[in-house]
Amino acid sequence: MSTVILTGPPVGESSLTGDLRSLGFTVREAAGEAAVPEDIAAVPEWEALALVDPRFVGHPHALRLALTDPRFPAGALPGALSVRPEARAALNDVLDGPTERAGSATGASRALPETLAERLESDGTRVHRPELGVLVARVPADESERRAALESVAATDDEEVRLRSVVKARDGFFTTFCVSPYSRYLARWCARRGFTPNQVTTASLLTALVAAAAAATGSRGGYVAAGVLLLLSFVLDCTDGQLARYSLRYSTLGAWLDATFDRAKEYAFYAGLALGAARGGDDVWALALGAMVLQTVRHVIDFSFNEANHDATANTSPTAALSDRLDSAGWTVWARRMIVLPIGERWALIAVLTACTTPRVTFLVLLVGCAFAACYTTAGRLLRSLTRRAERTPRAARALADLADGGPLSALPMSGPGGAAAPIAGLVGVVLVLGAALTAPVGSWWPVLGAFGYAVFATLAVAAPLTGPLDWLLPPLFRIGEYGTLLVLAARSEVNGALPAAFGLVAAVAYHHYDTVYRIRGGTGAPPHWLVRAIGGHEGRTLLVAAAAALWAGGSGSADRGFTLALTAFAVVTAVAVLSESIRFWVSSTAPAVHDETGEPA
Repeated sequence: MSTVILTGPPVGESSLTGDLRSLGFTVREAAGEAAVPEDIAAVPEWEALALVDPRFVGHPHALRLALTDPRFPAGALPGALSVRPEARAALNDVLDGPTERAGSATGASRALPETLAERLESDGTRVHRPELGVLVARVPADESERRAALESVAATDDEEVRLRSVVKARDGFFTTFCVSPYSRYLARWCARRGFTPNQVTTASLLTALVAAAAAATGSRGGYVAAGVLLLLSFVLDCTDGQLARYSLRYSTLGAWLDATFDRAKEYAFYAGLALGAARGGDDVWALALGAMVLQTVRHVIDFSFNEANHDATANTSPTAALSDRLDSAGWTVWARRMIVLPIGERWALIAVLTACTTPRVTFLVLLVGCAFAACYTTAGRLLRSLTRRAERTPRAARALADLADGGPLSALPMSGPGGAAAPIAGLVGVVLVLGAALTAPVGSWWPVLGAFGYAVFATLAVAAPLTGPLDWLLPPLFRIGEYGTLLVLAARSEVNGALPAAFGLVAAVAYHHYDTVYRIRGGTGAPPHWLVRAIGGHEGRTLLVAAAAALWAGGSGSADRGFTLALTAFAVVTAVAVLSESIRFWVSSTAPAVHDETGEPA
């Protein structure tokens, strides 16, 4: 429950009380501002509380933005203040302070909620002040100002502004022009019928899983149905976030589901395509696994670069300035957003190719497109890193070390090269293990030796603090080393079932890496050390896979089945460990609500 206390009787024929009740508040009228502390004390500490000046004139959506957003401990507008339970103690402290308030230029005293909001901020409480744009939120000092404010309210369609605001400003071209024009109305329809964002997110996942099952039939009708259902799943994927913004129903669980299900849907669809192709006699599991590896590495590049520069000082470069100029040149904005194949463009491409071509063609086109996008974004970030003189903070170094996902070896006391030599050491390790996996005879122990060298050089690379300009390359390099080795060994083994088992293992490990990213984004740090060590770290898992290939790949009969069984066992153990810990964390009270409002490509 939530309670609003009007700091005095409403003015004239004000609609304020009705507006507040329509937002779900219980409205109480204080006898006067002197009685407000007593009325506040009567509201239970576990309830959200708001104070509103009775003279307030504004749009209901302005009040909604300031008073009902659950992501912030407090919110404020001129004449309105909301305080969630976690900030009630701070409100009680400022209420004990002096009550005098300075007069305005017209002689009227300032609104009590505004005064209290400033005191909360000065005492260190974060007070969210939403950007209103054309929405109105005022406390008129006299009748003429009140009439002018009411005319401004009548001149702007509150609902139209609310609908426009649910669309991210930096979405991709396909999402902005082909989905959002109608998905926002679907979001409003869901809100008016009581559907929650989590329910829509779950519906999107189920639709994608049905699409994957349709693709797995291997028939042309199944492929057409799969393409249509995948697009419908994406529409629902857009709708859940728009519903959350429309109704301001954010939650920690919803943030986690939204972040996790996107990857689960896409990779499940890859598996469905591979199964469908197998029914037609075409083995594309290597392409499906390659697509998953490439897409995951692309995301790690994005995450690693952003974390390295999250709070860097002197964080400018000529390349960044050129990028800003291009973003202000109209059509280049959309061209650059499409080039990187964000989720909307990528899913549309997959859906159309699935319906019109074969799984092999779908994966080949997807691999070429994603490879080009990865080269484009990585080249730009390399140029930015080499041309800017940024000082990275210990927080950024810690985040990169966590993203590296080192196992027991990384805990050994070693002195690393640091600086420009760190990514070189990581690259040498990747070349050693992939070179051995690609060239050594199937079933030999050379890949094990290469994996051991990879582990040594990877450990050296992260032994010193990762504050160098190119140290953000280490996490994606390690993903290439681990995932690439698994892909190559499974593909070259030609063991029945090895590639599907490898697909499952990469999916489980990739989930762990995405989970790490979203924990860091929420400010809670990486998963616990015991989990990272228990699943071996990237170097430990690479050694295990190489040893399994040496023991069981390249043989015959039961030996071949041993490699598949080993990969399957690794996948199951890893999935159980990371999923159980992840679920425990994200449903706990300490989990952060990490909502992606940037619109950056996914």
